[in-house]
Amino acid sequence: MKMLNKNDQKTGKHVEKSVKAPDYKRSSSVFLDHLIAFAIGFAAGFLVLFIFYNLILISVAGGLVLGIIYIFVSVHASIKKRTIKLRVQFFDLLEALSVSMRAGNPMLISLLSAREDLILIYPQNSDIITELDIIIGKFNSAVPLSESFSDLAQRSNLEDIRSFASIYATIEGKSSRADEIVRETQQIIADKMEIEMEIDTLMTAAKSEVNIMLLMPLVILGVIGYAGAGFMDAIYTTGAGRVVSTGGLAVFVLSFVLARKFSNVKL
Repeated sequence: MKMLNKNDQKTGKHVEKSVKAPDYKRSSSVFLDHLIAFAIGFAAGFLVLFIFYNLILISVAGGLVLGIIYIFVSVHASIKKRTIKLRVQFFDLLEALSVSMRAGNPMLISLLSAREDLILIYPQNSDIITELDIIIGKFNSAVPLSESFSDLAQRSNLEDIRSFASIYATIEGKSSRADEIVRETQQIIADKMEIEMEIDTLMTAAKSEVNIMLLMPLVILGVIGYAGAGFMDAIYTTGAGRVVSTGGLAVFVLSFVLARKFSNVKL
């Protein structure tokens, strides 16, 4: 693929600078991100286990395990965040395309015009600018736009882009309704995003309450354990106490998992 510079955008020519297609199934996290994620997971695991067992060795071991697990959780969250950002950027692309196509411009000129508009909003290394460079570069190499959109849909695994790519592949070269398709797809994405924002707003208070409810047992146990004048000694020193601690920990972990699952609404 070729990256367009500012002077080549108007003519559709490309320069000799290759652009690698992003892989949205892989995280862009670097070693420092992994290290921070491990530190957060380790701290959380160590704190929880120390509150329940008051044993350094078990707490360190549990912290190490949770730290490693949280690296993978962080990677998954990073991938999800990137695809969400791409979806918003794709919506902005469709909006810019719609404006240009309503002015009577063909698809390629509209893509070039959209790139000029989006470069004012997003940095040069943003995913949508990279994808535009790839699409335009492929077109200059005689690759149909429908194939480029399908490739983007496959790599991003976003339903909105898949729908647009499928529809555009059907009408490419056969219909003059491309501008209407772009506009309708943009409106559908806008409606879905608005609904998701409303749901997220409604869920924000509930998520905060859930987080407080999950945190309070740890705070209570911590306060009683260290300021309760030996009130928790039986929990930390007897076999039956260890069994009770383990049961409490299991309930806490189950509650945490269920709370996260139920508060994660998918449309």
